[in-house]
Amino acid sequence: MRLHRLDITAFGPFGAAQRVDFDELSAAGLFLLHGPTGAGKTSVLDAVCFALYGAVPGARQSGQGLGLRSDHATPDVRTEIRLELSVAGRRLEVTRQPPWERPKKRGTGTTTEKAQSWLREYDSVAGSWKDLSRSHQEIGEEITQLLGMSREQFCQVVLLPQGDFARFLRADAEARGKLLGRLFDTHRFAEVEKRLAERRRAAEAEVRAGDTALLADAHRMQQAAGHIVEEPLPDLVPGDPGLAGSVLAWAAVARSTAREVLTVADCARGAAESAQAAADRALDDIREVDRLQRRFTEAQERAARLEQRADAHRDARTRMERARKAETVAPALELRDAAEAEHRRAATEETRTRAALPETYAGAGAPGLAAAARKAAEELGGLESARRAERRLGELGTERASLDRQERADEDVLQDAESWLADWEETRAGVEAWVDTAQEAAARAEQLAVQREPAFKRLAAARLRDELAQDTETAHARSLAAREQATEAHVRWLDLKEQRLQGIAAELAAGLVDGESCAVCGATEHPAPARKIAGHVDRETEERALAAHRSADEKRAEAERRLGVVREALAAATAEAGDASTRRLQEQAEELERLHSEARTAASGLHAAREAREQAEREHERRLTAQQEAARRVAARASHRDSLDREKASLEGELEQARGAAVSVSARATQLERQVALLTEAADGVRAAEDIARRLKDADARLADAAFRAGFETPQAAAAAMLDDVAHRDLQRQLDAWQLEESSVRAVLAEADTAAAARRPPVDLRAAERVAESASRRLRDTASARDAAARRCTELNALSTRATGGARRLAPLREEYERVARLAGLAAGTSADNERRMRLEAYVLAARLEQVAAAATVRLQRMSSGRYTLVHSDDRAGRGRSGLGLHVVDAWTGRERDTATLSGGETFFASLALALGLADVVTDEAGGVRLDTLFIDEGFGSLDDQTLDEVLDVLDSLRERDRSVGIVSHVGDLRRRIHAQLEVVKGRTGSVVRQRGA
Repeated sequence: MRLHRLDITAFGPFGAAQRVDFDELSAAGLFLLHGPTGAGKTSVLDAVCFALYGAVPGARQSGQGLGLRSDHATPDVRTEIRLELSVAGRRLEVTRQPPWERPKKRGTGTTTEKAQSWLREYDSVAGSWKDLSRSHQEIGEEITQLLGMSREQFCQVVLLPQGDFARFLRADAEARGKLLGRLFDTHRFAEVEKRLAERRRAAEAEVRAGDTALLADAHRMQQAAGHIVEEPLPDLVPGDPGLAGSVLAWAAVARSTAREVLTVADCARGAAESAQAAADRALDDIREVDRLQRRFTEAQERAARLEQRADAHRDARTRMERARKAETVAPALELRDAAEAEHRRAATEETRTRAALPETYAGAGAPGLAAAARKAAEELGGLESARRAERRLGELGTERASLDRQERADEDVLQDAESWLADWEETRAGVEAWVDTAQEAAARAEQLAVQREPAFKRLAAARLRDELAQDTETAHARSLAAREQATEAHVRWLDLKEQRLQGIAAELAAGLVDGESCAVCGATEHPAPARKIAGHVDRETEERALAAHRSADEKRAEAERRLGVVREALAAATAEAGDASTRRLQEQAEELERLHSEARTAASGLHAAREAREQAEREHERRLTAQQEAARRVAARASHRDSLDREKASLEGELEQARGAAVSVSARATQLERQVALLTEAADGVRAAEDIARRLKDADARLADAAFRAGFETPQAAAAAMLDDVAHRDLQRQLDAWQLEESSVRAVLAEADTAAAARRPPVDLRAAERVAESASRRLRDTASARDAAARRCTELNALSTRATGGARRLAPLREEYERVARLAGLAAGTSADNERRMRLEAYVLAARLEQVAAAATVRLQRMSSGRYTLVHSDDRAGRGRSGLGLHVVDAWTGRERDTATLSGGETFFASLALALGLADVVTDEAGGVRLDTLFIDEGFGSLDDQTLDEVLDVLDSLRERDRSVGIVSHVGDLRRRIHAQLEVVKGRTGSVVRQRGA
């Protein structure tokens, strides 16, 4: 990867557009990036990282998004980074614009625009650039794939942070492991360790679950066996070895004992069954004899009771015979009773119908009543025409009343329309005046609105002008105070630095060791080392003063920048507000606001006025139409009224003749209808009474004849001998019961078995039942014992089968658990087989660290004139784990010691060698992508001249691999040694870059 050109706009401290030509700087192979503190040297490297990965290095990620924008940039300039580079034989251009807040195109305020990215490739054949993508994700994936490095690896390999590697040299194994893990992406090996540990826990859980289930089955078998097994269950817990064998052995003993108990129970039940069968047979014989004896005794007692009721039985039989004879007379009796009842009803009906007739018809017979009814019906038929005329006369009255109501309503309409139309001209003039007034107010409101907005803008600018005038005074005072504090901090730092230089000999003497050469004179003996005096200024005190000076200087620059911003804002506000006072502008704005509000209020009625005018015109049209239609209806109604009057006079003459003395034709018709109905009903009643009287006389004759033939002297005697249904059923039931009981007793007394049993002595049934009950109870007990033994055997067999299956399934799980546990212990470094207790990820990182140490030693030996060699150590640190140790071998003493014992300058070039070696290894790990541009950040100030020359020679030798190296440093001597330079100069309006080639 080689960088060609970098364009920076509104990024970090760079307010204006800046361009860095890396082709010109890389021509010399080694170039210097320098500038004062806070100028923006690191921001140049941040811009390179942001262009490639869309983010700045990890330590400065808090500046993402809107925070990347320069405070010195004007509001209309967007932040943009454009980087041109060559990688994998392709020339690419990456452009990134982070999100930014720009002024709104309409109105005031700002709006946030989203981030944008472009990726282009140069087509050498066509001689032009072609677009590849505008997707953030696609561009990120393309760059990462081409470089073969993540952002973290790029920042460690291309932007070499010397301070990080100095800490890396002195760090413990855990800290080294974190950095190497990020660079070489060895987290997959940690995932392997994690996966093995998870599998070990899962396998252990499965084994314990299997053992728990096996023990649960064993306890169930113990409960099922009960007291028959004397040997106790093995005292084991899940995970104990031999648990399955012990449980299965105990289960075999329990099953054998249960089968023996079942055999004994079978024998006992067989003997009980035989005894119970014999007792049941003897009990059945005794019960039969007892039954026959009791049956014979009960038959004798029933025969005695029948003899006592013999007379009553003969009386009942005689009564039943008379009742059967009387049944032949029953139809004649029923017919005579029915005829008599019907005759009484007909006489009552005849009396009722005659009572409703006038006295003139009291003695009339059925023919006379029928003739009178026909005459009244004929008169009723002649009244139908008069009824229709009477109904029409009622309708005429209703129509005449309706005409009167319509005439009164039309008169009201005519009067209302005339009254409203008389005021029409005045109403129209008032509405038109309202519309004209509202239109004038609307036009005046529009004119005032145009004048109102500029007036309020000037008022707002005047208020801002007053506020900024006060802020300018405050900012000016703060700027003066910050300038004084910065000057004081600078003077204090220079004083402390001068005091430290005066006592530097004592500080160097503090690091002398007998037998080791002096870093200044090279002597191994130190007879009179300098001593620190009271108030000695050490390096830490000087650095704190320098930091305080830089902080105060940054605050001063910030205060001056804020003062400039406030002054610019004050000038802009003054230009917009003019010379008028805020109070005068406020009065003018308030007057315009009042007039505008009044005009708007008056204009708000324009729509209502137009609607009122349209409504008045519609009402005028409606009133005219209503007036005309009412006049037409009045003219047509007069002729209709005359026609109704003539028809009414004709109908009244006809009705007067038809109704006679009745108040109306309907009343007369009602009288005739009632008279016809009463006469007809009376005629029917007289004829029915005469017919029924003849039938009653015939029924009496037939009844007397039937009684004589049945053997009764009178019909009354036959009626007394009859029985109703209930009495007949009761009497027949008594006779049938007597006959049945008599037959049953004779049958029992005639039985041979019963008579023979009666001649035997009485038997003892209670004693036989007690013997049978005892045998049955013994059979139940033995059967229950046998069933319990059978259930125990069945349950033990089922539990044993399940336990055997569980043990068989658990065997391969236990083998799998032991194998996974051994692998997990080896990978985690906790196994006894892992002598150095080295984890799998640490083992892989140790191999990478060994490669890094070998690559770093090649440059470290040259920088240290062959004195130092970096080696990887896998020794254990105390009782901890091993694998990531880093030592340095001193060729002068032949001893191997920890890298933390190196001096400041030695630590610098050792960390530089380590960084370059790590860059080579990571590059090879990433697929061999050439890294033609590197940056080294600070640290050269701790080197003496000779070591600095050697370090620069090593860096210069990187050109042999066609590399260019950029050094970021404050060391002034480097400006004389390195001719290609990129200087970052800071100012009040932002930083700028100045480039000088070789």
